[in-house]
Amino acid sequence: MRRAAVKALRTSYQCTFRGLRASRRGSSLPLLQSSKAATSGSPTAHYNPLLGTVTARYLSSTGARGSSGTHHSSARPEPLRSSMYVRGAFVTLLSGLVAYGAWYNSGDSNNESPRAPTTSVATAPTGAVPTRSVLVIGADELHTGTFVGDGPISKTTSDNERVVEMLSPEQATQRLRQLEQSVFVNRGQGVYRYDVSQLPSNDPIEDDHAEKIVEVPNKAQSSDPTDWMFWGVFDGHSGWTTSAKLRQALISFVARELNDTYKSSPDLIPSAAAVESAIKTGFTRLDDEIVNQSVQRVLKSNNRLVAAEHLAPALSGSCALLSFYDSKSKLLRVACTGDSRAVLGRRSDSGKWTAHALSTDQTGSNPDEAARLRKLHPGEEHVVRHGRVLGGLEPTRAFGDASYKWSRELSEKLREKFFGRSVSPLLKTPPYVTAEPVVTTTKIEPEKGDFVVMATDGLWEMLTNEEVVGLVGKWIESQAGSSSKSSGYFSFLQKGGKTALPVESSESEKNSGNKTPIRQRQWGATGTDPMERFVVQDKNVATHLVRNALGGKNQEQVSALLTLPSPFSRRYRDDLTVQVIFFGYDGPKTGEIVVNKEATAAALAAAAADGNKTGPVKPKL
Repeated sequence: MRRAAVKALRTSYQCTFRGLRASRRGSSLPLLQSSKAATSGSPTAHYNPLLGTVTARYLSSTGARGSSGTHHSSARPEPLRSSMYVRGAFVTLLSGLVAYGAWYNSGDSNNESPRAPTTSVATAPTGAVPTRSVLVIGADELHTGTFVGDGPISKTTSDNERVVEMLSPEQATQRLRQLEQSVFVNRGQGVYRYDVSQLPSNDPIEDDHAEKIVEVPNKAQSSDPTDWMFWGVFDGHSGWTTSAKLRQALISFVARELNDTYKSSPDLIPSAAAVESAIKTGFTRLDDEIVNQSVQRVLKSNNRLVAAEHLAPALSGSCALLSFYDSKSKLLRVACTGDSRAVLGRRSDSGKWTAHALSTDQTGSNPDEAARLRKLHPGEEHVVRHGRVLGGLEPTRAFGDASYKWSRELSEKLREKFFGRSVSPLLKTPPYVTAEPVVTTTKIEPEKGDFVVMATDGLWEMLTNEEVVGLVGKWIESQAGSSSKSSGYFSFLQKGGKTALPVESSESEKNSGNKTPIRQRQWGATGTDPMERFVVQDKNVATHLVRNALGGKNQEQVSALLTLPSPFSRRYRDDLTVQVIFFGYDGPKTGEIVVNKEATAAALAAAAADGNKTGPVKPKL
């Protein structure tokens, strides 16, 4: 979750493949502008440089990852796993309230590491000299070009720049689809479908996500049960262990608090304030377990293996964005801790869509968050410095990040006895960071086709709220005329006519308080005609958003950004996790959740089928 800032773009030029010396310089151009293929028999490269510097989320001398000890743990029923590995099933259905003897059915945690897409050399007719696209990766430069000849591509140049073969468009699509998932929710409770897509930049990916449904039986036997539906995206930093912990536990913690709140309210209808308080309590109790209770277990055991297991989620960190939809009230609560973001897409009377931010980025650059911290820590001049907490951490709210929450004495004790991070010289009155979320409430209109996009900040660095909503609207237009299973539902929504991006400005977006996409300025995409910039070709709408965030119609840029291996890719893009939820009553009411195979990676679809997670939900009382 580190940030990258790119300083300048240069014009394209030609050089020998090994020399890589610029012959001329000029004004800014879009990242990875297409260049002509080399025609000579000698290997030459035509490329565009992108100069930049890395701005880390953590500015201390401690590495971005936790101690190596964080990867060792003693035996436990469900160890933390990075979401980069394929889980046995990605849909979990939960039945019953705690008050009525609830039970929680966790998804299979057996994981397999997906293989990176392999590159291949394009074949050419007999006698022809093959031309291959290459990516040249320098310390602070990125070039694309062509390599003419059938010999091996050098791994490094005389300037110590790394050369790799570019992914083909087909391989790029394969990479984009590697972690995509789509589900039809055939329960007649106001949610039609949701799509998920992830793209790693870190290795392993530090993002994670979770989706669960809780079936709540009503007191009146004649009444249909209510569904509580949860979706969460978790943007980890300094490692993946905190976000993995949130995937495993956050929804359960929040559901238990909600259950207690509903159970204690007359007619099971608590006040809005009570529901909001329950969600906040679920967040803070889990963070207390991660940051404080773990320390007690470690000190009691006095064992380094136990310390590695329990302190890893405390030493790394994660933002959290959790949505809770009550199908009975049609209210959507969005709880945000950190700088992931949720945006509602709602159709206006004109037939176009409007974007409404359901969360606000919580960083040191947010004036409200900076004022809150200064009020809590009076007299500390550097409590927020350069838009970061104590000059180091960008999000002002997060799970884990114990070095901003523990006392100096405790941090030094744990570091001396086991391991830990260096203590900031600015640390005086911890805790500086909280996991308590800001909760918003929105009335959903399923009959009008509302949709919500939830994503980690890697997406919002590349696209604006209105672009994201407009891209979903454009995708809906394409689905309305297709032969896919969803065509009927999306035909109902597509009423505004085909336009560049079917979105219009809303007053709420003008003062949303959210950051603007920094990558657009870096890549020279600002002001580009949407018809020339964006493309619709994916069955999974979350993958569609990721593709267009990377460059859309600029296939060379998309392939280059997908070719970049970790850790080089972190200079140009973050991990990406996107969820898109479509509200509506279309589809059969069978009580089932069904994998949408045409929009789900084959490996994940097979894993879901093996896990038998597509059957009807039966409440267990």
